[in-house]
Amino acid sequence: MKKIFTKDNSTYIIVILAYILVEVLINTGHLSSLMKGLLVPLCVYVILAVSLNLTVGILGELSLGHAGFMCVGAFSGAIFTQIIGDSMNGGLRFFIAIIIGAVVAAIFGIIIGIPVLRLKGDYLAIVTLAFGEIIKNIINILYLGVDDNGFHLSTQNAAALGLDPDSGRIIIKGAQGISGTPTNSNFTIGVILVLITLFVTLNLIHSRTGRAIMSIRDNRIAAESIGINITKYKLLAFTISAAFAGIAGVLYAHNLSSLTALPKNFGYNMSIMILVFVVLGGMGNIRGSVIAAVVLTLLPELLRGLNEYRMLIYSIVLIAVMIISWSPTAKAFRERYFGFLFKKKKGVS
Repeated sequence: MKKIFTKDNSTYIIVILAYILVEVLINTGHLSSLMKGLLVPLCVYVILAVSLNLTVGILGELSLGHAGFMCVGAFSGAIFTQIIGDSMNGGLRFFIAIIIGAVVAAIFGIIIGIPVLRLKGDYLAIVTLAFGEIIKNIINILYLGVDDNGFHLSTQNAAALGLDPDSGRIIIKGAQGISGTPTNSNFTIGVILVLITLFVTLNLIHSRTGRAIMSIRDNRIAAESIGINITKYKLLAFTISAAFAGIAGVLYAHNLSSLTALPKNFGYNMSIMILVFVVLGGMGNIRGSVIAAVVLTLLPELLRGLNEYRMLIYSIVLIAVMIISWSPTAKAFRERYFGFLFKKKKGVS
C-alpha cells in the first residue's frame, strides 16, 4: 500500500460533499427530525455495504452472515461501555469500544473462515448464515452480570446469576438485551468511520494484496499455480470485512438507548438487505455500494406517506432498477453521463 490515496478520489468527494450538504440543511432547519434520525443508520449501512463488497465483490465469496458480525461487534462494544461506565471520558470510551468491536468481530471472522474458506461452492454462505442465526439466538437467552467477584453468566434467568445484591448489576438481560448504553454515535463520527472504511478498502483493493485477492476470484487454479496462498488471502479479506461489520455494529449500538438482538436488526433479512446494496450498486464497485446503501435506505422513508403501498413500490423500483441496469442502452447512458460515479478501476469488476 505505497499510495495513500488512489487516483480516483470521487468516492471520498461524494461522501464529504454529502456531509457538508447535510450539515447545511441541519443548521438552516431544513432537515426533518425523521431524516436526522436516519443519518447514523445511513453511515452504518454504508460501512456494512462496503465491507461486504470486499467479500462478495472483490473476493468472490458469498457471505450471508454479515449481520452476525455486526451483532458481535455491537454487543461486545456495548458490554465494554456498560462495564466502564462513567469512569472514563465518553469520547475515549467510545473509541475503545469501536476497537473492541472490530477486534472481536475479526476474531469470529478468523474462527469461521479458517475451516470454511478452504472449501468451494456455497459452504461459506451456509456457515455464515448459520453463524448469524446462532449468535442472535444465543444472545437472546444469555444473561450477563458483574459484581465485585467478577462476571456471571446464565442462560436461565437473571436470578440464576447469583449477583451480590450491593455491587452486582446485570448487563445483558436475555431477550431484553442491553439498556442504558450512552448514545455517543453521531453523524460526524459516522462519516469519519465511513471515510476510514473507504480508505482501507480502496487502498487494499489497489494494493498488491488486493490484486492477489482478485486473481483468486477470477481464476483460483491460475492464482494457486503461480504461488499465491489461497487460504491466506481469502482469510485476510474475510477478516477485514468482518472487522468493519463489527465497527458498524458499535456505531449502531451507541445510537440506541436499548440494544436487542431481534431478527429485523441482526437477522437473516438484515444480511440479505446488505447483500442487495452490494448487488444493486455493482459487485466490486465500492462507489456503487455507497450510493445504493443511501438510496435504498432513504427510499422506504420517502415513501412512508403511501402507508401499505410503500414496500410494494420499493420492490417494484428494485426490480425496475435491476432490469434497467442490464439494458445496453441504459448502460451506455450511465457510462456517458454518470461515469465518474460508476467507473471501475482496471482489474476491479
